[in-house]
Amino acid sequence: MESTRAGGAASAHADVDTDGIAIVVLTHNREHLLRKCVENVLSRASSATREIVIWDNASTDGTGDYLASVQDPRIRVIRSEKNVGQNAYSLAFAETTAPYLIEIDDDVTDAPVDWDRTLRDAFLKLPDVGFLAADLEDDPNDEASKIRHHVRPHEYRLVEEHGVRLLRGPTGGGCAMTSRELNQRAGGFRQNSKEVFWLEDAAYIDDIARLGYTAAVLADLRVHHTGGPYYSQITREKEDYWRRHWARQRRRDAVKRVLIRVPFVRGLNARHGWFVAPDAKDSDN
Repeated sequence: MESTRAGGAASAHADVDTDGIAIVVLTHNREHLLRKCVENVLSRASSATREIVIWDNASTDGTGDYLASVQDPRIRVIRSEKNVGQNAYSLAFAETTAPYLIEIDDDVTDAPVDWDRTLRDAFLKLPDVGFLAADLEDDPNDEASKIRHHVRPHEYRLVEEHGVRLLRGPTGGGCAMTSRELNQRAGGFRQNSKEVFWLEDAAYIDDIARLGYTAAVLADLRVHHTGGPYYSQITREKEDYWRRHWARQRRRDAVKRVLIRVPFVRGLNARHGWFVAPDAKDSDN
C-alpha cells in the first residue's frame, strides 16, 4: 500500500479539532468520473474539510496518473495493491483524525460550494441522526437517482426536525456523514472478507440503529450521482453481488407471499409489523 500527499504538503492538524471534516473517496478504474469528483465536488469543499483521502483500489486505467497531477494539499492518495472494495472505508478513515466523517462515491460528480459544511451544520442540529446523506439530483440515467425520484419516491416523507428539512426513507452512502465518536462506538465501518462490493452503508446504518440512532436524507442538499452502466462499466464483483442479492430477495418474497395468505399470520403481521408484504412491482427493480 502506497501513500502520497497531493502537492507535497506535509500533514498538519490542530492539537484539538472540534469541528473538522475528513472525506474518504474510494475509486477503481473510473478516472473519467473521479476527475469530475475531484474538480466539481472535492474542490468545492469548505475550509471545514481538513483531510481528504482518495483510496485507489488497484486501478489499472489512468487513475494513478491523474491523481499524481492533483495539487490540493488536503488530498492524500493511498494506493492499494489489491481491490478491497467497500472494505477500504474502515482502513481509509483510520488514516484520518477529524471528528466528522464523510464517505463519498467517486461517481458523485457535482455538488454546490461548501456542500460539506452544509452537511455538517445540519448533522450537528440532529441529535438522533447518526448518518446524514445528501439528496440526489434527478438524473434518469443514474440508477440510484432513478429509484429515488421515479421508482420509489413514495417511500420518502418530508419532515422538519430541529429546524432541518429531512427526507425520512431509504438512505444510502453516496455522500453521507457520521461522526468519529459514533463510528467508534458502533465498531467502525464493517469489513466483509467474502465481498469486494457490498452494502457497507446499510450495515453501518443497522449498527448505529442498535445504539438508538437513525439515518436520514438532507432535503436541502443535492449532489449529482452518476452510477450505473450509462456512465461506466459495471464491475464483475458488483454484478455478482447484485445477482445474488436479488436471488435472495426473490426467495424471501416468495416465502412472505405464502405466509401472508394465511389469515391468522396476515392479522398478526398487520398488528406487529413483522415484515413488509412484497409489492409485485418491486420484483423488477
